[in-house]
Parts: sequence; C-alpha cells; structure tokens
Amino acid sequence: MSSPPHTPRTSRTPDVLVVGGGIIGLVTAWRAAQRGLVTALVDPEPGGGAAQVAAGMLAAVTELHYGEETLLALNLASARRYPEFAAELTELTGHDLGYRRCGTLAVALDADDRAHLRELHALQQRSGLESEWLSGRECRRLEPMLAPGVRGGLRVDGDHQIDPRRLARALVAACGHAGVVFHRAWAERLTVGPGDRAAGVVTADGTALEAGRVVLAGGSLSGRLSGVPEAVLPPVRPVKGQVLRLTMPRTPGPLLNRTVRAVVRGNHVYLVPRESGELVVGATSEELGWDTTVTAGGVYELLRDAHELVPGITELPLTETRAGLRPGSPDNAPLLGPTALDGLLLATGHHRNGVLLTPVTGDVMADALTGGELPEEARPFSPRRFSAAPALSEQPA
Repeated sequence: MSSPPHTPRTSRTPDVLVVGGGIIGLVTAWRAAQRGLVTALVDPEPGGGAAQVAAGMLAAVTELHYGEETLLALNLASARRYPEFAAELTELTGHDLGYRRCGTLAVALDADDRAHLRELHALQQRSGLESEWLSGRECRRLEPMLAPGVRGGLRVDGDHQIDPRRLARALVAACGHAGVVFHRAWAERLTVGPGDRAAGVVTADGTALEAGRVVLAGGSLSGRLSGVPEAVLPPVRPVKGQVLRLTMPRTPGPLLNRTVRAVVRGNHVYLVPRESGELVVGATSEELGWDTTVTAGGVYELLRDAHELVPGITELPLTETRAGLRPGSPDNAPLLGPTALDGLLLATGHHRNGVLLTPVTGDVMADALTGGELPEEARPFSPRRFSAAPALSEQPA
C-alpha cells in the first residue's frame, strides 16, 4: 500500500478521530472531512485490513439470506449509490476502481442445489428483487466454460463487482485530498474524559490523541480496544475467509464474463473475473478466532468446488493464496452510529458485506457526525440494539 499524500498538520483538536483504516474507516473519514469536520485517522497501514482479501462482489440480491430482509434494504440502498460513488472517487483521485456492471450468475449442480436456488428465487421475488431463472442450457449459453452438469441458475444483472484493493487505495488518496490527518500507529486505549465522554485514544507508542468524537471502525479488531466500557464494547468476532487468485489467459477469450457462484456439497463458492485477467476464487467461512493461516485443506476445497463449476480452472496459474478476517456481529449486520457512551460511535460488524456497504456507511456516518442522528435507513443497525442500557452519562452513580 503506497503512503497517503502528505497532509498538513493542524494544531486544532480534530472534531473526529477514526480508529481503523480499512475501507469502512477510510470512507467514514473521507465523508466526515467533506462535511467540514476536522478529521484524523489512526492506523499503522491505512488501506489494509479485510479489503486486501475480499473479492468485491456487490451482491445485494444473490447474497440475500433468510432472516436478513432488514439488512437487504440497506444493501440495496448502498448498491444503488455505487455507480455515482465510484465515479466520484475516480474523478477525484484518478484511480480505476475495477467497477464492473457484469452481473452475477448463481448456478446449481445437483437436484438439491437446484431446489435451494428455486427457494432463493422465490424469496427474491417476494422481496421485489429482479432475478431470472435459467435452465442449465441457458446458463451454459451465457458462460460456455461452465460444467455440463449445471442444472439451472439465477441470472442477476443488478449484482456487480469492484476491486477492493483498488477501492482502498482510492479512499486513502481521497482522504488525503480532503485533509484527513493520518496517524500511522496502533490505537491501544480509548480515553474517557470528564462527564463520561470519549475523548480520544492513546497509541501504542504512548501518544495521546484527542478528538471531539471517536469513531471505532477497526473491523474484526473493534472489540479489542482497551478502555471501552464493557456496556458499549462492540460484540464483533473474527470470521476467517480463505481466498485464491489465479490468472486467466487473454486469448482466445475470457474464461468467464461475469461472477459465478454456487453451493457445492454445502460449501459456498464464487468465481469473480476481473478485467485485468485476475480470477478471484473464494471464500471459506471459518469460526477459528484470530487464525489467518492459509491451509492446504482450504485451498483444496476451493479448487475442488471451483473445478466442479468450471473444469478449466485447474489449468490456470495460481498466483496468490490469502486468508483474512471478516468482522462478524451477532446478527451478521453492521453496527452504525452513536453508542451509549457519549462521543463514541461505531462503524463495524459488516461481516461479508463490507465492500457492498461502503458508500452507504460513509453517508450514514457523516449524517450521524454532523446531525447527531442516524438516517432512517440505518436506524435498525444502531449499536444500541444489542443493549438496553441508557447512555453511560445518564446512569446512576
């Protein structure tokens, strides 16, 4: 990750200090600075984090899960903002984000998978979403390299993709343009000032950073910042995902034209083709704490399941294997906005939808920081939903 542009220092205490420099922290800092707030961000490597591993599917429709209909509304709101958001970032920074409106094809390989996809299609239709059921032959007409055994699928033209690594670099640059001050260090402890109000952080080297408000956007690490009162500590856990990157030949044509995903023997697998020729294959979902080891079993399972979908994949060069940690919450939905501790806000817990929710998160957090309240679309995702506790300053001594 290249260094952010030099940002002039200011003697004024920042209005906002964002803890965490992944794409969620970066978009929060950028939008806050655009609203006129003096903004600083603390992270040893801005632009790192889960975005370096994520595939970048903008899949509001094909990611729909039972019981997550409330989250669907937020996902769709963010997906609608993506074209304008991507255009704005590219115009400001000159970075190509790899944003592609190529659509997604979810396919079934056996009768059980086909029945599951049919149920998902019915749920999508009940939710007012656009998806088209295709026969196996129609799927192979769209993607000729699919395995002959594909039994059917769902075509979703509204599910797009972006390159999260390019997105992260662009957001670092955008923050620099907006005057965000970068502190390249680990935030070790939250400081709480008079009146039980978040007042800043102390970094690992002992530097005290003060701010009017603090936004905790540390991804899977958000629950580990010391000094945060237990009543408002975000209930975020790490969810491991292993991802492979391969290189597709330029000729005679692309191996795949659109994102392809399926459930193979109960395992979710997706293949995301980039215009650059890169093919991203993922992703495992493992509840293994803080382990980020790439395992032979994880790589084998991904290649085996991807080969079931696209047999030609095993002929491609394998260029990278990575494992990262998604920030999961108890209901797999984000925590956005003010907490019960005055001056402390959260932007974390996005789980598998962090890249998709980047545009709406930036807008929601900017609204919360400037207006004091969450916009209506984000109110179901207030951190207070996990606690009925009143604001700490209102609690009896």
